[in-house]
Amino acid sequence: MAKKVSVIIPNYNGKDLLYRNLASVINNCPGCEIIVVDDASQDKSVDLLKKKFKQVKLIENKKNLGFAKSINIAVEKSKGELILLLNTDVAPRKNFLDIAVKHFINKDLLAVALADFSHENGKIVKRGRGGVNFRKGFINHFKIESKSGDTLWVSGGSGIFDKKKFLILGGFDSIYRPFYWEDIDLSFRAWRLGWRCIFEPNAIVDHFHEEGAIKKSSSDFFIKTVSYKNQFIFVWKNVDDYFLIIQHLLWQPYHFLKALLKLDFAFFAGFFWALLQLPKLALNYQSAQPASPAKRGELPDYKLNVKEVLTKFER
Repeated sequence: MAKKVSVIIPNYNGKDLLYRNLASVINNCPGCEIIVVDDASQDKSVDLLKKKFKQVKLIENKKNLGFAKSINIAVEKSKGELILLLNTDVAPRKNFLDIAVKHFINKDLLAVALADFSHENGKIVKRGRGGVNFRKGFINHFKIESKSGDTLWVSGGSGIFDKKKFLILGGFDSIYRPFYWEDIDLSFRAWRLGWRCIFEPNAIVDHFHEEGAIKKSSSDFFIKTVSYKNQFIFVWKNVDDYFLIIQHLLWQPYHFLKALLKLDFAFFAGFFWALLQLPKLALNYQSAQPASPAKRGELPDYKLNVKEVLTKFER
């Protein structure tokens, strides 16, 4: 590999997953800096890392900061030119890294999505490439065919990012705390600035979603509430087309009535939670822009508007 890679693994109460998967990361990422950022775990994850994996650089958050901030802290402290983000429930396969890293000869590339072989209910579902549409006033993302090509987003749990571009974009936005949509937001902003995200089907990792921290530590109601909250925030932050904004507003009575009839209280909880984030969203509007005006000269000469990005990935 021509470029130095830093592997960043965020951890929250994932001791058993670290014990199971970290050896695979070490074996299949030779020469890489490996960082685990522990987000105030209470399951002795830190003790395991200090005793069994002394070659791994450990960052300990004194309090729980959430996925986005944990990743951003680790990226700032990393030494690599490329950042490989892996969840604790991910085990990479042999040669995956060389296959993915070769794409970074392209100067307009933000990130490469890995072929995420998701183990679900005794089956393997191939994930990693995503599309999007705007329907009934919301941005909806979904899985598309797992073949080489552009992808709307690169997962923060199994993707490789250009560190310099990641930092110029301001990293993951912590307004999506505690989880979900940070990676879609970052990738979407990159596309609008003229940077690409691609999918590499031959760079394979095994992803055991059902054993991950979110599924194990959060209720279905809470996960659903967070998903709704962040769906609202994504639109309010990123959609600046007046026609789409009007559609978003006009469709809201329908969504509220539908949620009421279905007794979908997570929708209402997510909406009001999102409302509480509006002051922060207004203050952090610059997070949608390059982190430093001095670096604007490093951006591509062209940009895409919201409709152009949506049209590119709509299925």
